[in-house]
Amino acid sequence: MRVLDLTDDLAFNGARLLVGLGADVVRVGRPRSAPLSRAEALHWHAGKRVVSAPVDADALDRLAGQADVIMESGPFGELRGVRTDSGAVTSRWPRAVHVVVTPFGTTGPRRDWRADDLVAAAAGGMAWLGGKPGGPPKPPPREQATQLAGAHAAIAALLGLIARDRMGQGQLIDVSAQEAVAATLETGAIAWIHAGRYPSRTGGVYEHVAHRVFRAADGHVAGGYSGSDRMWTDLLAWMAESGEAEDLTEEKWSDPVFRWRGREHVDEVVARFVARRSAASLAEEGRARALPWAEVSTATSLTGNPQLAERGFFVRVLGAGLPEEGVTDVGFPFARLPEDGATGVAALPRPVRLTEPRPAPAEAPWRSEHPRGRRDGARGPGARPLDGIRVLDLTWVLAGPYATKTLAEHGADIIKIESRHRRDPTRFAPSMRLRPDAGIDDGGYFVNFNRGKRSVALNLRTEPGLEVLRRLAAECDVVIENFSPGVLARWGLSYDRLAELRPGVILVSMAGVGQSGPWRNAVTFADTLAAMSGLTSETADPGQAPEGLTFGLGDMVAANSAVLAVLDLVAAGRGGHVDLSQLEAMAASMGPAVLEAELGEHRAVTRPNRHPRMVPHGIYPVRGDDRWIALAVQGDEEWRRLAAHAGLPQPASADLEERRRHEDEIDAALAAWCSERDGEALAAELQGLGVAAAVVATGRDLVEADEHLAARGFYPLLEHPLIGPVRHEGIVVRMSGTPGALTAPAPLLGEHTDRVLKDLLDLDDEELARLRDAGALE
Repeated sequence: MRVLDLTDDLAFNGARLLVGLGADVVRVGRPRSAPLSRAEALHWHAGKRVVSAPVDADALDRLAGQADVIMESGPFGELRGVRTDSGAVTSRWPRAVHVVVTPFGTTGPRRDWRADDLVAAAAGGMAWLGGKPGGPPKPPPREQATQLAGAHAAIAALLGLIARDRMGQGQLIDVSAQEAVAATLETGAIAWIHAGRYPSRTGGVYEHVAHRVFRAADGHVAGGYSGSDRMWTDLLAWMAESGEAEDLTEEKWSDPVFRWRGREHVDEVVARFVARRSAASLAEEGRARALPWAEVSTATSLTGNPQLAERGFFVRVLGAGLPEEGVTDVGFPFARLPEDGATGVAALPRPVRLTEPRPAPAEAPWRSEHPRGRRDGARGPGARPLDGIRVLDLTWVLAGPYATKTLAEHGADIIKIESRHRRDPTRFAPSMRLRPDAGIDDGGYFVNFNRGKRSVALNLRTEPGLEVLRRLAAECDVVIENFSPGVLARWGLSYDRLAELRPGVILVSMAGVGQSGPWRNAVTFADTLAAMSGLTSETADPGQAPEGLTFGLGDMVAANSAVLAVLDLVAAGRGGHVDLSQLEAMAASMGPAVLEAELGEHRAVTRPNRHPRMVPHGIYPVRGDDRWIALAVQGDEEWRRLAAHAGLPQPASADLEERRRHEDEIDAALAAWCSERDGEALAAELQGLGVAAAVVATGRDLVEADEHLAARGFYPLLEHPLIGPVRHEGIVVRMSGTPGALTAPAPLLGEHTDRVLKDLLDLDDEELARLRDAGALE
């Protein structure tokens, strides 16, 4: 497919992900107040052709007419392809799939507001979750807010192509960076919805699972003891073998409720155990014992990861002035399948080789002879792009359920297989229900991430249960699973067998580190994947220990990658087996970190929230208890306006380098000025000056106080049979022609068992009774 790339930083990741899918991407350059570094330019734009000469409206229209997808981003008022007619927002190129990423969306009272990554992370609630208690908030490193917005833009592009195949028309698709972030907070907002509270900064200690970063003898590791009972008992056995379990062998600590209440003491004992060992030995022994422990890697050490290396994850980028063999960059979240649908081979052969962005003439910039064009979809018209597609959901916890939730929003029929015998912690663990009085069917975590699905209770420890599963698989177009490698094959559901049962089936396997490689059997949690990927190391303030992330960002990054993989195959009209490593998805979100290390372009950051190209750039206190505002000055003119307005001591004519020399004084003066102001009023005031700014939102702010999200209906109500009307996090990809929808609340355990088995497998009441007697339907 041909993609016209009109993005700025907000959606660089979206165009890059489409390069990874083999798209022919032509970028039209745009002016910047400060150029990208060499590492940034190679990371975000390798594999593209770039039209750098001035492109007038006629030339841009000609390029747009030759493209399948147009991906555009930036402040709403600076978009080149959007028109406002009588208040309605439309595309200048209505026949194309036109994806628009803006800071706050194309509608609502704040649509003209500006944002960079820091401001988007603040407005969307992500910045609130990072940092130390009492200190300023800080978002995850490496521009995760804008990377999320870009990932949703790539998803939007493929949904648009699928819809065009069905309906024969293009459409405008609206992605708000704020909403992309707000939908990726794990419990950040839903804890307020369900329990009237919200998580805050903890310095890296998870609120609802016993995982964190520990100091080892020579570095740091991530790990803990939540999850199944085995996670605790096997860790305790490991500690006891060396006589370091202290009092944790006492019977009282075997009670998970007592252990949770005494978590601080347990962590202290575990910390002493960890501190006596090297980080590498802890990680190696943890993998051998199938426990979720991992060494905290850095951008410099990441390329030495044997799992990533053996799977050919890294990209080689070739270009002028680089070594002949190129330089190493992080790769893409998954290997694209070849056009014949066979497994195990990438269309962009791993290790992928890309060239630096190459100049191209505006008259003939494309590599491909023709655009993809419309393909007649075999599934026929539908109100939503994925109507008529049935998905067998064999996932649990967060990464898989988040992916299938997204597919459900756009029309897929999700049949969720679950059981009392394989207890999904989001249903059964009290710490994940959010409300103390919640049970297995109305816990807030499960309710939010499993809406729109049908639940079938199957005990897969029984042969009759497995036989029903195999029969259901034959009725599904897509199967998504996150079991350990080899489990599906042992059940008689390898990809080859699935393809016999359902020709053209799509199988997405979401193992922690992938289906192959020396670490293929590693047990992983979100925190261990972040540690392996290098992201955790970058949460360290200068001269201090890494804090880690206190929410499951890696799960949702992997989920977006799984959605992209499914849509890629659906859009191509073929099946295949996608071996999606959650580690690779997370490592791909490291941005240009590995290239910076190789090219010697290390970011010199002396304080959290500072930026190499923007001064001032940070989070400052405002009036009220623990209230903050994020702001980013993106050019000299913005600085002059801010300095004059706030009466800042530095000369209003100071350029970036001079501002950097005085950054400490500027920050101190800004902090003093902001601390006397109301945050919401100040954000609006600064935006009126053209300075990107937003209050650092809490979960309560997002749900109750954000007038913009309310105007866009981002927290819609669904009627749950036990809770009643309850808010849910909304849909990020807003399609003008084939909009998504939240159609039903999360299911009760096994709520749809009889209906699904009768409708799809033609089972009668007598057969269902026999299966119940055999213990298969529980």
